[in-house]
Amino acid sequence: MTHVHIIGGGLAGLSAAVDVIGRAGVTIYEAGPACGGRARSYYDKALGARIDNGNHLLLSANKATFRYLGLIGAEKTLTGPGAPLFPWFDLSANLGWTLKLSKGRVPFWAFARNRRVPGMKLSELAMLGRILKAGPEDTVSEYLGDGMLSQRLLEPFAISALNTPVETASAALLGAIMRETLALGGTACCPWYPAEGLSESFVDPAIAHITRLQGEVRCGTRVSGVDVAQGRVRGLRIGNETIALGPEDKVVFAAPSQVARSVLEAHLPGFEAPDAYESIINVHYRLPGPVQARGMLGKVGFVGLVGGVAEWVYLKGEILSVTVSAANRYADRDNDELIAKIWSEIRQAVGPVLVETLPVAVPPVRLVCEKRATFAATPAQDRLRPQARTALENLALAGDWTQTGFPSTIEGAIRSGSEAIRALGL
Repeated sequence: MTHVHIIGGGLAGLSAAVDVIGRAGVTIYEAGPACGGRARSYYDKALGARIDNGNHLLLSANKATFRYLGLIGAEKTLTGPGAPLFPWFDLSANLGWTLKLSKGRVPFWAFARNRRVPGMKLSELAMLGRILKAGPEDTVSEYLGDGMLSQRLLEPFAISALNTPVETASAALLGAIMRETLALGGTACCPWYPAEGLSESFVDPAIAHITRLQGEVRCGTRVSGVDVAQGRVRGLRIGNETIALGPEDKVVFAAPSQVARSVLEAHLPGFEAPDAYESIINVHYRLPGPVQARGMLGKVGFVGLVGGVAEWVYLKGEILSVTVSAANRYADRDNDELIAKIWSEIRQAVGPVLVETLPVAVPPVRLVCEKRATFAATPAQDRLRPQARTALENLALAGDWTQTGFPSTIEGAIRSGSEAIRALGL
């Protein structure tokens, strides 16, 4: 029987395992103490609460993600408003509004003042069509204008989707996302996020599904090298141990790109992978009790911010959780300064619509910086992304850094796992 050895227990590796578990034996080797990679939950002793290491917003168009959740029986663990609603707040103008997309492809929302971006002009919509046709060397900033649609929607959307400043970010990658979301209308843009936590939605149900079908998950197990002979991977090196592979065994390499380079370069002549990265900062503020909001924020559960440092604020029980994308630009800022600045932005944007008054003093807080959260989504880095299929007969690559056609997102990671299984002919 074919056995698939999966190196890396992030969402790409879990996706590959879930995709093939009914047709082959599966073993996952995860170097860390738990699976999930950059999309997991853990208990923070300082806060006395369980938190996510990052915030991830899904859209209803993310077909691979919803298929994955369906296979592991976790599709009902997500929550959202059930409609294409996106609350926003401009900190510099002290102005809040809600983007209410129309269901179909025709952007009727742009003709209604209570549904569109405040201050935008209808002529700005032409930018959307131009981005869809962007070339592989184009950057996002080349397509943005000075109007409110750019400032209050397209630029923050691009930064959060690509995790890269618009001056260097790939317009083609932004166009790929828009082609499957905004271009299809509001039905494709309904927001969803985990009701409890990332692990509870994406990781724990997957591991339960894999083990129930006799798969094995080995955490704390680092694959440091591979043995190759006659165009095949013949063994996996784990410390002083070598796991010999049989003639029908397959390997999915789903570890990060920097690990792939160190392990595989010697065996794949000309191998390339992204080598520049962008960080993401997440700040979690713990309040005495569950946060309750009035109006649209209470209905949706999150708000996007422009004109400041914070970009997204999520209401998660007693936790107010903030995401700052493309965070390399803040690498020289003091953490305490960032925490205080973001708290002041929360008080300005979110405080007025909460049932309980937010304190002036910063509450207990945890700042988490993922320094290599994603590859930098630039045209140059996009060219370095390898395909799933490799020159080795029984080895395929997976990970959001492989050539999925998408930037580094949950959807891209999950797609890559399934594509690796297809590349192996399974």
